Amino acid sequence: MRLLIFGPGYTASRLIARLAPRGWRIATVTRDGDLPLGDRDRVGFEIANATHILSSIPPAGDIDPVLQAYGADLANASAWLGYLSATGVYGDTGGAWVDEHAPTGTGRRGARAVADAGWAALPNARIFRLPGIYGPGRSTLERVVRGEARRIDVPGQVFSRIHADDIISGVIAGFDGPPGPYNLADDEPAPQSDVVAYACRLLGLSVPPLVPLEKANLSPQAHAFYAENRRVANGKAKRVLGWRPRYPDYRLGLRALSAITSPAITSTAPPPASSDQRYPSNTVDSSIAITGISTLV
Repeated sequence: MRLLIFGPGYTASRLIARLAPRGWRIATVTRDGDLPLGDRDRVGFEIANATHILSSIPPAGDIDPVLQAYGADLANASAWLGYLSATGVYGDTGGAWVDEHAPTGTGRRGARAVADAGWAALPNARIFRLPGIYGPGRSTLERVVRGEARRIDVPGQVFSRIHADDIISGVIAGFDGPPGPYNLADDEPAPQSDVVAYACRLLGLSVPPLVPLEKANLSPQAHAFYAENRRVANGKAKRVLGWRPRYPDYRLGLRALSAITSPAITSTAPPPASSDQRYPSNTVDSSIAITGISTLV
């Protein structure tokens, strides 16, 4: 099998790590790498010879750079096509559930919605719409450790999210699925403040207080993040692709990640033990203790 990836970022790189040991031949296109996006001859050759093509490159301004450069080639390709989009294309639903039949293009991700529609217009494309992505080295746990996690109080607001490994399993399941859009999200949308609190408890750190949105002094971009509220339904991917998330809620995902995440050291080291503490007078003879240890080893 030959896989061509446009934009081997955080998520797509994990797909490479999954497929390369299985003998897949994988080529990656970046803006300025060994196979640059602007090299029409070489990229065109890879498109013509790939069995699978996946793009994770986001729009640049209002333009999808992959579709702009190679839209005609992709439309004529016989390969399986996939595009990593975002559930932000659905906009704000006031907390209601959205599935793949919901309208797109009404939210703050206008450029993404245009790119999503452009890929959906290709005859053989699967569109994977993703909510907030987390995984190793990129989760609320790291933000808590760095002291950057805040609990913003927005009553009634929830977000969907997805572990990076569940995206990969969804894309692989999509290899055998029909073209069309698929929401890859966990089963339990939840307030971000709950996720932060759970991450703190996993790390044994104090939970920060809730801060009202109007007093949080957020940047315009961060404030816009809290302006949308939706629950993302994943039933189609389960029904059509046979996909099931390994981490169906944030608790399972963070619990698995906590095993490889350590809290920052915030306390001073204890003083060294005194000679009396190191050699208490009521212990057994040292030669007996050493012999016993040697025997056990």
